[in-house]
Amino acid sequence: MASREFTSRPTPGQAGFTLVELLVVMLILALMAAIAIPAFFNQAKKARDADAKADVRTAETAIEVYGTDNDGRYTGADVVELRKIEPTLNDANLTVDLATADTFQVTTDSATGNRFHIARASGTLSLTCETADTAGCPSDGTWG
Repeated sequence: MASREFTSRPTPGQAGFTLVELLVVMLILALMAAIAIPAFFNQAKKARDADAKADVRTAETAIEVYGTDNDGRYTGADVVELRKIEPTLNDANLTVDLATADTFQVTTDSATGNRFHIARASGTLSLTCETADTAGCPSDGTWG
């Protein structure tokens, strides 16, 4: 019998990756996914909060229109009145609080569970959110 020598070099047609190489690639991909997936979900939450901010801004514009139509007074402004002025608010989760002669607060709820407020009191406008330092709500709880 003739003896054959075995070498570690692949013969033509036998090229490929070793198991260790494949495992290293899989490990790298898993690490990249572990970094990217949370960042993606955070961006999705910021987008949902941006929708709520846009809704509350639209509501603020509508209540200012209401005030202009009512001699500068916000008394009587409610969600129904604002939706008459601005139909795009029909799908918004909106509340109107403290509508008096010269003050108001409009609030929307985001799909993330955060609440965004715009309030006018003593001629000063304030934009606040309830869950500071999450998604679209800055760490100091004010936005805009």
